[in-house]
Amino acid sequence: MATHKVSRTIDVDAPASVVFDIIAPPPRHSEIDGSGSVGGPTFGPDRLGPGARFGVDMRMFGVPYRMSNEVVEFEEGRLLVWKTKGPQRWGYELRALPDGGTRVRETFDYSRGPSFFYALTGFPRKNAEAIEQTLLRLREIAEAENRG
Repeated sequence: MATHKVSRTIDVDAPASVVFDIIAPPPRHSEIDGSGSVGGPTFGPDRLGPGARFGVDMRMFGVPYRMSNEVVEFEEGRLLVWKTKGPQRWGYELRALPDGGTRVRETFDYSRGPSFFYALTGFPRKNAEAIEQTLLRLREIAEAENRG
């Protein structure tokens, strides 16, 4: 049975606070985006929190559009999940590791919407590839910032 979620995990040699300080500000999302579709923020706070609404300029297949989002799950330093204008959710879960690093899981959850559409168009595979690239970028930036 399909879960209608795409998740990938990476270990980062930096504390969760450093990682969270990268994913919580919407202006940094384009910096870590591995899909090449996220542009700059169009509205919203400088840092996300419970219930925050924010939007970003996006581009898919060369077509620009604007995506509105709302934070639906939030725990400082540990959990950040937002709902898109549709029913889909993107999120990060952080878990401290005994060595001082952080295990980061990024998930795209399309279980609340027309999941057949995503499967037919190949989006689960594309999202998995993008998440893998995003996590690699996030690790590189977090480890560099942690080294100071």
